Amino acid sequence: MTGTITRLPDLGWMLRPLTEIPGVRHAVVVTEDGLRLGHASAENLSGPVASLSVAEAESLSAACAAMTMTGRSTATLLFGGGAGVRQLMLESEHGFVLFTHAGVGAHLGVATDTEADVGLVAQQMQLLVAKIGAHLSSQPRDPVTPSS
Repeated sequence: MTGTITRLPDLGWMLRPLTEIPGVRHAVVVTEDGLRLGHASAENLSGPVASLSVAEAESLSAACAAMTMTGRSTATLLFGGGAGVRQLMLESEHGFVLFTHAGVGAHLGVATDTEADVGLVAQQMQLLVAKIGAHLSSQPRDPVTPSS
């Protein structure tokens, strides 16, 4: 069996405007199945995760995919099949994590500290998706077919 591995484009540079908002620490774009499409961290951060490494961003991407799938399952349970999820927010003792639909097959996640204006962050996330959502999208992968 042979297959083709396609390198995903790194979309991290598109996230820079989000990481310049006061209180925003990190931003990631992920596929629905948890693959990292790009990530960015604010400059001059301190704390346990001062800057996301690729490995940390990939772990965060998998967690984002799990969160959005749980949200989708919950919406379907409560509102019926076809009920999509537009946004999710997770609040912790150290900050917030916001998720939003970023285009076909993709989600945008942003982590903030507790001092961030979460309303402003959510608004800027929506503006970014409206502006460049087509670039943040991820088409479904082709199924693997055995070679003859």
